[in-house]
Order: sequence, then C-alpha cells, then structure tokens
Amino acid sequence: MPKASEIKRGQVIDQDGTVFAVRQIDRSAPTARGGGTLYRFKLEAIPSGDRREVTFKGDDMLREADLVRRQSEFSYRDGESFVFMDSEDYTQYLLSESDVGDAADYITDGLQGIYVLIIAEQPVAIQLPQSVVLEVTDTAPVMKGATASRSAKPATLETGLEIQVPDYITPGEKVKVNTETGEFMSRA
Repeated sequence: MPKASEIKRGQVIDQDGTVFAVRQIDRSAPTARGGGTLYRFKLEAIPSGDRREVTFKGDDMLREADLVRRQSEFSYRDGESFVFMDSEDYTQYLLSESDVGDAADYITDGLQGIYVLIIAEQPVAIQLPQSVVLEVTDTAPVMKGATASRSAKPATLETGLEIQVPDYITPGEKVKVNTETGEFMSRA
C-alpha cells in the first residue's frame, strides 16, 4: 500500500470502497511548527465519473485499486454501444454510452491510444489520450487581420463537440484538442 506522497497523477486508488482515478494532485507544506505536507487529490470515480476532492497527510496509507488497463483502439459504434479492440490480443470490449460519458465527444474511427479500464473482468470505462486531432466542420469565416488579434470564435468539430478556436481557423482544418479541458491546443 503506497503512501499519499508516492501517488502520481493517473493512478487508480480505492477510497471508501469506490474506485477513483487521480486527476490532479496539489501539494502544500504548512509553515507552522510540526506541520506536515498535505496532498489535496482531485479524484474521478470509475465508472460513474463523480468528482471528489480529498486531502491526505504525506504518510497516510492508500489502497491501489485492482484495475487493469488495456491499450485499445475505437472500432465502431453499435447502436447505443461503443466497441473497442484490444491492441495486443484483439479482444473486443463493449461499453455503453453511459460508461463512455463525455469522452464520446473525442472519439473518432480508428482512434488509438485509448485505454479500456477493466474491474473484475468487466470493462467499465475508458481513458482517452491527452489530446486528439479533430476536423473543424463549421465555424465563422476568417476575418481580415485575424492573425494579429487574439480573439476566439466558436467552432463545431466532426464529433459535434463545440470549442473556441482562434479567428484564423477555417472549416476543413484539423485541430489538436486537449481531452481533459476541451480546449484548442494547436493546428494539427
């Protein structure tokens, strides 16, 4: 069982009987005499997606969850379900729309770098890559002089996701999008 100070972002822990993925860790060192380092964890429940913030002392013991991550790629959509194929042994994992959740806005045919999370031999959720490349399908036309200004405009991407992009982006261009924040990163 690791200490709170040994846990890294992306690890999966068991907290009060629920499996959580560690999304962010903030460390603070109180200056008062005898104050130990505190770790504030931002957690996301698997598979429900509920978010929670908890604080631990550096030497608090935590339990790692019994979870398997299998690298997969998106194969196809079957009605209300998403089908992912394991990159090593070609096993197919079927996840419902509710299991995939908001991640559906970033999934395109053949998307690689996805991890299917498996608890007790059942696929329960997915973990997306840090960023994905999506095509802009609709946005306002380029404004003259837009490259000199730092304003943004809404754009609809191929999956239906709407994000803010710089004024110089046009329909048909591919853009890199951060899957955690849903923000434009760069042209692809």
